[in-house]
Amino acid sequence: MPITLRPAIANDQPKITALINKVRINPRNLNWGRFIIAEDGDQFIACGQIKPHSDGTKELASIAVEPDYQGKGVGSMVMKALLEREPGELYLTCLRHNVTYYQKFGFRELTFDEFPPDMKRMFRFARILMKLFRVEGCVMRRN
Repeated sequence: MPITLRPAIANDQPKITALINKVRINPRNLNWGRFIIAEDGDQFIACGQIKPHSDGTKELASIAVEPDYQGKGVGSMVMKALLEREPGELYLTCLRHNVTYYQKFGFRELTFDEFPPDMKRMFRFARILMKLFRVEGCVMRRN
């Protein structure tokens, strides 16, 4: 059965939350109304959202794919659908080892001085967690 994409509905919220927790990405601000869902038949396999910030910026966020479907283009399908939905300036945060993946979609890494205000506040806090877990993150933007 082919993989299909659709806007999320309220009943998807528990599945979104469960997948985000399963793949261990940021579980904050998971509003089902902003999500696109990927399904294989009736199986929920991926999701992603465009998250608005209080300073007016928008963030590509919560891109999550079931482990059995990772590396098969499902995440790219979700990304492309979200990018078509939101053609303007977008930001994202990611681990440094994912930078080249997002560059394929037109994102470029920013210096701290280029971050919008909400991202600066978030990144200051995130640095503490990144040091604790010994990972490096970055912020990227698509114009």
